[in-house]
Amino acid sequence: MSKSNNSWPKDIETDDLPEELNYPEGEGRRLKAALILVLIWSGTIVLHLFSVGFWAVCCLTTVISMHWLRMIQTPELPTNPPLKLDLPESEYPLVSLLVSAKNEEAVLASLVETLCKLDYPSAQYEVWIVDDNSTDKTADVLTKLTEEYPQLHVLRRTAKDGGGKSGALNQVLPLTKGDIIGVFDADARVSSDLLCRVLPLFDDQQIGAVQVRKEIANADTNFWTRGQSAEMGLDLYLQQQRIAVGGVGELRGNGQFVRRHALASCGGWNEATITDDLDLTLRLHLNHWNIGILPLPAVQEEGVTRALALWHQRNRWAEGGYQRYLDYWPLIIRNRLGPRKTFDLLVFLIAQYVLPTAAIPDLVMATARNQLPLLMPMTSVTMLLSLVGIWNGLDRVRKAEDISSPASVMFLQTLRGTLYTCHWFLVMACVTARMSIRPKRLKWVKTLRQDDYQVCLPD
Repeated sequence: MSKSNNSWPKDIETDDLPEELNYPEGEGRRLKAALILVLIWSGTIVLHLFSVGFWAVCCLTTVISMHWLRMIQTPELPTNPPLKLDLPESEYPLVSLLVSAKNEEAVLASLVETLCKLDYPSAQYEVWIVDDNSTDKTADVLTKLTEEYPQLHVLRRTAKDGGGKSGALNQVLPLTKGDIIGVFDADARVSSDLLCRVLPLFDDQQIGAVQVRKEIANADTNFWTRGQSAEMGLDLYLQQQRIAVGGVGELRGNGQFVRRHALASCGGWNEATITDDLDLTLRLHLNHWNIGILPLPAVQEEGVTRALALWHQRNRWAEGGYQRYLDYWPLIIRNRLGPRKTFDLLVFLIAQYVLPTAAIPDLVMATARNQLPLLMPMTSVTMLLSLVGIWNGLDRVRKAEDISSPASVMFLQTLRGTLYTCHWFLVMACVTARMSIRPKRLKWVKTLRQDDYQVCLPD
């Protein structure tokens, strides 16, 4: 689709694909994590022992602050107007929508019904559900739905099929025919005009994938879900601003769309990672693709309502994100991403992983020497970015959805969200330490939702 009409570029020749890389398979992660942990801890202690340490921290804080200040000052990129359905059906791109489901009888029917009724030519898109050896009534639900919706297809996996979600997506991919591949979680809630909104972003031939903004459907349940809602606002803001300055846009799994030939250039989904979306993010950028963000409409998902469930979920996310750096560091340091993306990636590596990991020896040394933590300037700047990001993110959501919200309410949401995001420091510190001792096993991890609790209740 060009911006002047709705024409869609036909199949791209194989010769036009970026050079295929030889990706690592997750070898030696524990040893790499242990080495990095030792370097961070010993480096932090050394900084405390020499007066130059304070100035080194100040210099690094200044560099990071300059990048974040540039992000804040850069205007967000405009979003292309929605696709107009005023041409013959064959003129529109083929789209394949994939859902990998395991024991999702409580929520799957609602999503399938929504996906099969999108405002888009029915002959130009298909819905594939991968039933990954479910042991509940998911298979029965899908059998009934296939009788009602002709564009619905089901692939059933057995207990012998491995690879988790990545394995399920890789297995169904050869059966699909779409130029664009969309991926959703089973609890997703989508708008009927989603395809008309997301496809125009692929006008830019450098866009290899698009992430739809995520929104918490049960945001008003308790402190944890309200915190996750504010976190989604922060994520929207950071994504938009990182993309605007030429940094790294990221995929978030639920509501992600990928060009088929971009996915092929990355070798499909990585079955040796626990977060397929974050891993694919880096593979796409390493292959010189860009990732866009669609702020409206949002794809809704249910936030976890219990602290323990949130802890396990965020540990998995943190470890998957950290795995990318352990696996792909040789390609990153070779500047294959380009200077802007490499610098942006390193800044967020320091803020998200190095700083929380260094906080433990920093506090120990500060207590032993009866002084303030050496990393306080960097921590303060990081928390300030979180505060500014949540406020601006919530404001953008409010304007996009035409929501009337008093400044006092937004201020409360911002403070609560900033307090909530502090849990990342503990999560990251624990994950980086644990990975050096015992990496997480690759397996399906299902986050229990409110509907799951209802299904489990006795009659």
